[in-house]
Amino acid sequence: MPDGDVLQIEEAGGIARVTLNRPQRLNALNPALATALRDHFQGLQRRLDLRVVILQAAGAQFCAGLDLKEQAPGDALGAEAMMAVQHSIRDIMIAMRRCPQPVIGVIQGAASGGGFALALACDVRLATPDARMNASFIRIGLTGCDMGVSYFLPRMVGSSVAAEYLLTGRFMTAQRALALGLFSQVGALDAMQAEAQALADDMLRCTPLGLRLTKEGLGHAIDAGGLEAVIAMEDRQQVLCTQSGDFHEGMAAFLEKRAPRYRNV
Repeated sequence: MPDGDVLQIEEAGGIARVTLNRPQRLNALNPALATALRDHFQGLQRRLDLRVVILQAAGAQFCAGLDLKEQAPGDALGAEAMMAVQHSIRDIMIAMRRCPQPVIGVIQGAASGGGFALALACDVRLATPDARMNASFIRIGLTGCDMGVSYFLPRMVGSSVAAEYLLTGRFMTAQRALALGLFSQVGALDAMQAEAQALADDMLRCTPLGLRLTKEGLGHAIDAGGLEAVIAMEDRQQVLCTQSGDFHEGMAAFLEKRAPRYRNV
């Protein structure tokens, strides 16, 4: 398969639908796919026309993690070269969190290792009943802490549950992930794809600036020093939003019970 086909990107109506497209390899992250994902999410910083991302996968599995047949960790590499490989993958998750667009993940089947990290880096996660996630790194001689998983997971589910999975490499089922709040909904794949579209449509009804600042605010609030720091950030964001012409259009559309017509869309 040509490198350009490993990631399919469809753009329409302010939504980027990004599809991992290596189903014959369970969508495992090889260098071509990792590069395509990193470049896409880093490029979103400059794409004000794209306002929401839906991340999904072709085939029966979301992502089996690093493709060990193409690049085994530390395989004939020194420390510096291996660090470059590590950065090439972990930068995907950093770019997903930094990009101003909310990322909605649709997860089916296995999300292991790097696939687990991709799922956790999404802002909203929808899943099928057969979805299962694990920090598989610890089962191949590495630590369970990789690609941002040890940052995201304890903040989302608490330290005890995070330790349970990171120290064992056990799979978390869709049912438990739903109970823990890691998944917003669980259902058939077509239903979750439809829900992803519905969520994106609802997000597009928000002003462009308000949507971007809400994602940014949620990210900063996780690491803020306390309540007053978060509220100070919220105050500044709200004042910024009121200075946009889109704010007045959003208010008018709400009061007139019609779809908004934003300037930058």
